[in-house]
Amino acid sequence: MNTPLPPRLSVGGLEVAFGGLTALGGVSFDVADGETVALIGPNGAGKTTVFNAVCGLVKPRKGTVRIAGRPAPARTTGLLKAGVARTLQGLGLFEHLTVLENVLVPLTSLRDPDAIAKAHRTLDDLGLAHFAARPAGTLPYPERKRVALARALATDPRLLLLDEPAGGLGGADIDALADTVRRIAADGRAVLLVEHHVDFVMEVADRIVVLDFGEVIAAGTPEAVQADPAVEAAYLGLEAVGATGTARDGAAEAGGIA
Repeated sequence: MNTPLPPRLSVGGLEVAFGGLTALGGVSFDVADGETVALIGPNGAGKTTVFNAVCGLVKPRKGTVRIAGRPAPARTTGLLKAGVARTLQGLGLFEHLTVLENVLVPLTSLRDPDAIAKAHRTLDDLGLAHFAARPAGTLPYPERKRVALARALATDPRLLLLDEPAGGLGGADIDALADTVRRIAADGRAVLLVEHHVDFVMEVADRIVVLDFGEVIAAGTPEAVQADPAVEAAYLGLEAVGATGTARDGAAEAGGIA
């Protein structure tokens, strides 16, 4: 009898506090290979704190983070070796470096002998090959977002963390991003994303985990979450969700809690 494989990501009873402020109060969820899970919630709900805990940037007071059944590494290089890659909400590109050089950064840190070939292949897959020699800072914002995604995908991660990937994009670019995320999951990779754009989330997510004040208030399929009264009250119902799909528009994000 075959033993079932553990989830690609397993977060169990995660508690994080900053001083006297509880950022996460016992958050638990899994992400399986080939699955896209979205974390949503108002500003300050704890979404980015979950990402930072998974990546070892904050130390939980309690709880566990496991990658394919093993404790998550605490260092960036260890995460890359464990098959984890992350995009940043603020892109984090080296704007004076070329697009190709940006994509090479994580591959170089892994001392990958095929780094250049992998970087070129990833740029080609995302339609960025003709920008390879351009300084990243000279590209329009949607292309810079794709460069950030290419840098994460170049390491061939089995778990991809996407921090507001649709932020700042227009309709056509969001549609193209949705197609890309579906292709990534169809390739058997696990995807965990934080996003405020509700329509995008409903289109790409297999499951949604809703946070409010650091706690999970709902989890399930997009249809089930959308119909949950607790979600409507805590997130979707606080303000009319406009074209950007955001709620609590303008609320401050303090202490890294988002």
